[in-house]
Amino acid sequence: MRVLVTGASGWIGSAVVPELIGAGHEVVGLARSDASATALTAAGAQVHRGSLDDLDGLRSAAAASDGVIHLAFKHDIAFTGDFQAATDADRRAIETVGDALAGSDRPFLIASGTLGLAVGRVATEEDGQSLDGAVSPRLANALLTTALADRGVRSSVVRLPPTVHGEGDNGFMATIVGIARERGVSGYIGDGSNRWAAVHQIDAARLFRLALENAPAGSTLHAIADEGVPIRTIAEIIGRHLDVPVAPVAPEHFAWLAGFLGLDSPASAARTSALLGWQPTHPGLVDDLEKGHYFG
Repeated sequence: MRVLVTGASGWIGSAVVPELIGAGHEVVGLARSDASATALTAAGAQVHRGSLDDLDGLRSAAAASDGVIHLAFKHDIAFTGDFQAATDADRRAIETVGDALAGSDRPFLIASGTLGLAVGRVATEEDGQSLDGAVSPRLANALLTTALADRGVRSSVVRLPPTVHGEGDNGFMATIVGIARERGVSGYIGDGSNRWAAVHQIDAARLFRLALENAPAGSTLHAIADEGVPIRTIAEIIGRHLDVPVAPVAPEHFAWLAGFLGLDSPASAARTSALLGWQPTHPGLVDDLEKGHYFG
């Protein structure tokens, strides 16, 4: 397939692109900067210059593709106070691609998340199929995507856990390590028993490829390897590697991250594994942290 990938040079996209190319697909990556374009060319992908705000360009690129994987999200504004603007831009991009692919039965995948989906219990793919009691602000966009199945699009949503780990990760896990290093203590909120699901970057990329090729229209999938790692366990590993004390801290210790880090949000991928035969093969979060690359 000729596959358009938004966010192709990002953390997830940089693993999805070689996964697709290795399976024989042709990749066109959306690039908004020279650096992104250079990285995509080096990875063997073609480049479509543009951004999520260039809806006409996005529409034409999607129409010229055999399938679309939408990974881009305006994280820069989402985590500096304007999450609504980021989700609005995401919705417009989904609507634009949906219009371009309507009636074609071509695949369209988006990335979403499991964090906060079913607080206090293990979330499954069946959770979050309505906005009732929803915690995740991106859930409406996920539901918009799966509903495109009614318009002749083979749409699916791949929900990612809060930490997609691996060497080179600059996300939540790297941020937590940075806070511990800066403040001289590896902290956790409460008793630290709350859990985060996790998956290795390369395992997540493989699921996107399998979903592109085989997921039924309207599917919700979970890229989950570790169903739930206690935050205290994470803090203990960080404390040992940085040689700093491990202790409970006030939520303010983590600044903007506190609202996420305090959630008990485990998740399962049992239905996804049964549907697509996806099985994680790379190190889990604990083993990956123990490798030491987060502390270099």
